[in-house]
Amino acid sequence: MTGRFAMTEGWNESAAAWIADMADEGDFGRRFVLDTPMLARVSAGGFKQALDVGCGEGRFCRKLRGLEIATVGIDPTAALIERARQLNPGGDYRIGQAEALAFPDSSFDLVVSYLTLIDIADVTAAIAEMTRVLKPGGALLIANLNSFTTAAQPDGWTRGADGKLQLRIDNYMEERADWVSWRGIRILNWHRPLSTYMSLLLANGLQLEHFSEPLPNGGDPNTVSRYRRAPWFLIMEWRKPCDRRSC
Repeated sequence: MTGRFAMTEGWNESAAAWIADMADEGDFGRRFVLDTPMLARVSAGGFKQALDVGCGEGRFCRKLRGLEIATVGIDPTAALIERARQLNPGGDYRIGQAEALAFPDSSFDLVVSYLTLIDIADVTAAIAEMTRVLKPGGALLIANLNSFTTAAQPDGWTRGADGKLQLRIDNYMEERADWVSWRGIRILNWHRPLSTYMSLLLANGLQLEHFSEPLPNGGDPNTVSRYRRAPWFLIMEWRKPCDRRSC
């Protein structure tokens, strides 16, 4: 069972543990690796209307609203949307699917996918929908797990014959979903080679504006050291081209 139902069930069952794990500041990766460069890209863009696809409990939506960007957050997990509304009663949070966004064409000048592409079974439809609702000249800002990291799931770090820890990467080119578990959370994450994402984004006519593999800017030294051995994340910003009539 690796389709939408399994993925939804995993999130429904893990919602309470996820909310507890994120708290206000997020986990190590969000707080010490991704937030600063993601917000730097947002601040530099002068955006006015944002859509956060897979907003969860609304943590990044609240950060976008703190930058005075009118933000809509969508997520398929009702318990996470309810928590987002509790934490930010004035926010706009809706239950929705990335594969079928309930918005007109060209509705937002910023669409954010913050560690959500790995949760989406039909990523082809999702990327097409994110592009559709993006205004010409607007940006699709993506934070995603590095494909070498997802290729190592669910076994991850193991000890080799010499007793040294090594990251077990196998069948990198094979697209698949694996159950992953940590701190009471158990969800399906998709592994796809980086070329799959790049090909889909290019096929939708988007142009790459920024690519980075950010390093930690604080946090527990042992976690930082482990992260630097095999970095987990990448950030991409893609732009929807303008024509003479649209920008």
